Amino acid sequence: MSNGVLLLIDVQRDFLPGGALGVPGGDEIVPLINQSAPRYAFVLATRDFHPADHCSFATNHAGRKPGDVVEVNGIDQVLWPPHCVQGTAGAEFAPGMDAGLITKTFLKGIDPGLDSYSAFFDNARKRSTGLAEYLDAQGCDRLDLCGLATDYCVLWSVLDARSLGIGVTVLADACRGIDLKPGDTERAFARMQKAGATLARFVKG
Repeated sequence: MSNGVLLLIDVQRDFLPGGALGVPGGDEIVPLINQSAPRYAFVLATRDFHPADHCSFATNHAGRKPGDVVEVNGIDQVLWPPHCVQGTAGAEFAPGMDAGLITKTFLKGIDPGLDSYSAFFDNARKRSTGLAEYLDAQGCDRLDLCGLATDYCVLWSVLDARSLGIGVTVLADACRGIDLKPGDTERAFARMQKAGATLARFVKG
């Protein structure tokens, strides 16, 4: 681990157990983040920040339910319960996470017609969150990364980082997955490694 950049992916209320789209064990990563984030010169974070009419919400597609896949603007879209809606408590950072450690936050999923799993781009790569430009301005070519959920937003953030030539260490003990299909989390870690990311842990042992 370094004293460089730590990127926290979507550590938000709605992604914790009991939230609108709770990730099993999602709350377990908060103490690891609080313990380890102070080691870094920069702590960056993303937040899902959806309008209420967002295309990823099953409630906005008649007759559809969470887990269904539909086509939206030519892109396959997994449907979810409404989550991380702008102006709601669910969009805020996880309770107990020391948000004072965060240097800068990047919002994603703000376009109602496009989902945005990655910390860098929406799913059509039409809009940048500004993260890549920020890292470039800081002269940063590698980062450590963790958060929620392993098999979606963590995965695509890692893949996009690697496509931009950014080195990534994934802190696997501070990630949790949804496993919409059994094994999705392990397959996600394998894809990250195949893309050139390194898997490590916040806590050694």
